[in-house]
Amino acid sequence: MAEFDPEKFEEKYAHYFTELQRAYKNAFEVMNNAYDSELIHAIDQQILNESEPFYDKTSGFRVELPDEPTARLTAVVVDDEKLRETLDRYVAEIERQLYDVFGLERPDADEARDAQ
Repeated sequence: MAEFDPEKFEEKYAHYFTELQRAYKNAFEVMNNAYDSELIHAIDQQILNESEPFYDKTSGFRVELPDEPTARLTAVVVDDEKLRETLDRYVAEIERQLYDVFGLERPDADEARDAQ
């Protein structure tokens, strides 16, 4: 694995394509094991296929979704609340996997440790 350089993340697909693929794949596997696989596949193919990961030194990783993400889902019938909750959980999992793949500590990891 390449050592993470925040400056290189601006050109993420040139420098970190393999790591990005791994993070998205890991997130897919976690979600597919925990939720309805048909819904997870549909979210993956119709919404997350145009998502964009970003890194900011202050706030860390974030995944931006395409405009009107829930309107993009046509492969399955699901109520809006379930879709939004599942999508939010999926995005959080991708962000978690990005930290793991790059070997970085999540900003909320300190809060979680302090709560113990």
